[in-house]
Amino acid sequence: MDRRFLTVLGVSLVFALVVSSVFYQMTSHANNSPKTDPTNQKDLVVATRPLGVGVLVKPPDVKIVKVSSDSFPKGAFSKVEDVLDRPVISNVLLDEPVLEGRLAVKGSGLGLAPTIPVGMRAVSVRVNDVAGVAGFVLPGMHVDVLVTGRPPTGESDMTTTCLQNILVLSAGQNIQPDARGAAMSAPTVTLLATPDQAEILTLAGTDGRIQLVLRNSSDSNIEKTSGRLVAELYNQRPPAPKPVAAAPRPRPQPVAQVAPPPPPPAAPAPPPPDTVVVIRGSQRSVETIPNSPRN
Repeated sequence: MDRRFLTVLGVSLVFALVVSSVFYQMTSHANNSPKTDPTNQKDLVVATRPLGVGVLVKPPDVKIVKVSSDSFPKGAFSKVEDVLDRPVISNVLLDEPVLEGRLAVKGSGLGLAPTIPVGMRAVSVRVNDVAGVAGFVLPGMHVDVLVTGRPPTGESDMTTTCLQNILVLSAGQNIQPDARGAAMSAPTVTLLATPDQAEILTLAGTDGRIQLVLRNSSDSNIEKTSGRLVAELYNQRPPAPKPVAAAPRPRPQPVAQVAPPPPPPAAPAPPPPDTVVVIRGSQRSVETIPNSPRN
């Protein structure tokens, strides 16, 4: 027999023995590995279908699965009764554990109400396709609110930014985007606002025309704008503000006059001089006798 053939055969046998030994070690190690202890498992409530915001959890929406105690998520539930009739405030995916932070308190309301944080308000404003950014306003986006109207002291319309970085809660009756994420035409848009901002939105929708402006959700800067007048669209100077009438000056109060001192008494008039009638023949005359000085 050829020696080369014997050499190849021997090397092949050695290689086969090595591979068999390695495979045996791997399979034996897998068989000897400790199995999952059924006493160390725990019930976990998971969703049987995707649950959107505002959905009230019902028995067909959840199920129980077994997981090890080490992999039990924090804030999860072990009993179905703990999650029933509670509204969802954050989306839950299929087979995802239902966590405490994704559910509102039982009896807190349906639909949009449970998603409103404490101290905030949900304000609905009426818009058209243009004011609603051609229908591209979707829940979860942030917008600026512009109002166009005539100020009480102005002579022409003016547009100004009254609110910035406002969260959109719903578009029309929808509080979630559609399955394809397409635009939704909505006659009303509900915004999340503080009580002060709710007053501004209500006044803007009543006294002027509202326009929504989309912004990047990661952009939280608040810009300072001065507003724009109609005259500025035609490269005209805005009318000068009317001078404000000055308040009338108060009349000076009359100063009390001090009475002048009485004049000194006048000196007594000198007595009239003495006169004497002198008759000389047919002539008659009157002569004055000078007064003698008195002591």
